[in-house]
Amino acid sequence: MMRKHMRSGQLHRRQFLGGSMALALTHPALASNTNLDLALVGGNFWTGNPLFPATDAIGIIGDRIAAVGGDAVRKLTSRKTQIIDIDGAFGMPAFIDNHTHFLKAALAISQPDLLNVSGPADFIARIGETARSHPGRWITGQSWDEQRMGGELPSRHWIDSVTPETPVAVPRTDLHLLLLNSLALRLAGITRDTPDPDGGVIDRDEHGEPTGILRDNAKTLVERVIPKPSAEHEESALRSAIDLCHANGVAQVHIPEIDWRAHEALRRSPVARDKGLRFYSMVPLEDWQKIAETVTEEGKGDLWVRWGGVKGLADGSLGSRTALFYDHYTDDMKTSGVRVIPHDELEAAVLAADKAGLHVSVHAIGDLANDDVLDIFQSVEKQNGQRDRRFRIEHAQHIRPNSIPRFAQQGVIASVQPYHAIDDGRWAVHRIGEDRLHGTYAFGALIRSGAHVTFGSDWPVAPMNPLMGIHAAIARQTIDGANPEGWLPDEKVTTEQAMTAYTLENAYAGFQEKITGQLTPGFLADITIMDRDITSVSVRDIPKTEIMKTIVGGKIRYGT
Repeated sequence: MMRKHMRSGQLHRRQFLGGSMALALTHPALASNTNLDLALVGGNFWTGNPLFPATDAIGIIGDRIAAVGGDAVRKLTSRKTQIIDIDGAFGMPAFIDNHTHFLKAALAISQPDLLNVSGPADFIARIGETARSHPGRWITGQSWDEQRMGGELPSRHWIDSVTPETPVAVPRTDLHLLLLNSLALRLAGITRDTPDPDGGVIDRDEHGEPTGILRDNAKTLVERVIPKPSAEHEESALRSAIDLCHANGVAQVHIPEIDWRAHEALRRSPVARDKGLRFYSMVPLEDWQKIAETVTEEGKGDLWVRWGGVKGLADGSLGSRTALFYDHYTDDMKTSGVRVIPHDELEAAVLAADKAGLHVSVHAIGDLANDDVLDIFQSVEKQNGQRDRRFRIEHAQHIRPNSIPRFAQQGVIASVQPYHAIDDGRWAVHRIGEDRLHGTYAFGALIRSGAHVTFGSDWPVAPMNPLMGIHAAIARQTIDGANPEGWLPDEKVTTEQAMTAYTLENAYAGFQEKITGQLTPGFLADITIMDRDITSVSVRDIPKTEIMKTIVGGKIRYGT
């Protein structure tokens, strides 16, 4: 149990002197003529800084780390310092999540849980129960996965009888596919005569009638008629979601979105500062001019809500068979995927956004989509000249082996989500065959190549839990238990590599590596404390780790 001291006086020698761990470092500007506000002592800290990877104490002034190491912390401790003995607990830089759909996930918390259903009957029952509880109110989540229900895609016929007066538009877990009931199809004006939109597909039965499944850009046909939640509802949802982040040791999230809703909600509300979660907001690539004007007029935000990034879509998802590959899908020879944004349009938008000085990120899943984006990035750099642009590929999921070195060579960040590997690993071979698994979720190969690799969740597509992501990256055990030694085990990473990918590499991916991602004097005091040292426990125990405290900006946001 942690012991909290609010008194002055000599601190125990054990708290401050730990052999090599007692390295004393102080930030001169912060320490000048002042004293610590908060001292965390008696701990086992992984700093993330290779020059002094471990220490026993951290001192904080305001929102910054002022001192590292027992001697330095002791010298700045006064009667006013709040001293917390963490009693041997493990501390590290607070987690940063590189990819969340934060507002969507926040709003979905109050929707029926469809991911962990036991089968079609349970799926239908949960939707029916929600419809009876709130008749007429749109049901829009949470997400579902047909692989966990026997493999058959659901259709409107599954749920029509339990939702006669309640429209339904619920997403598959990858967010690239929606299931609609017949009422939602009618409200959206979708009939057998509705053409597939560019970059999207309306699934149809043998009679040509819509099944209720909409893929990628076809989703916009219904999204435009779904009522938007009120500002009050959005803020309440955001507050609950921020609490969940803190409970999982997260201090910052990146939100690469293809709409403006999350960005606008965060800008109009003080919720980020009030609750203490940092956001890096990216808006649609095609709206680059609008956000560029905002940057010119207002700058790029503050340490709580930042912007200046844009996100485009090169393709869809593997689960929806809309990820773009060179070859056809093994289990559907009629398709090799979808270009959500045509290649020429994508290149033109990246070129313009980059020229405007924006940070460009593009979603790419399939091997052809990844090569397309790497080619576009290479072309844009030649045209616009060299600068510190830090192009990102979101997901970088299936890469041809000979394309892996290009990430490091071109300075492109691989923004990946480890939980997807242990989820998709159950069935990916059926989609693309054995040969294309080489280069799939290639975390280890990318890191060994020298690329910047960052980790995140893609919440709500996967759980908002970095410890689960770390375990997924280092063990690669699929969630069905079928791969106890790891799926594609050559791509395993070390615990420290995974921790770095969730901290300093994510800071780098958001142009913040000089102020966060390490426990270093002068850096933001964003710290996570947990009940065990995840660098030394058995791999199987990592998911059992409990977050004891989350500190963001020098304030305790979770724990006591």
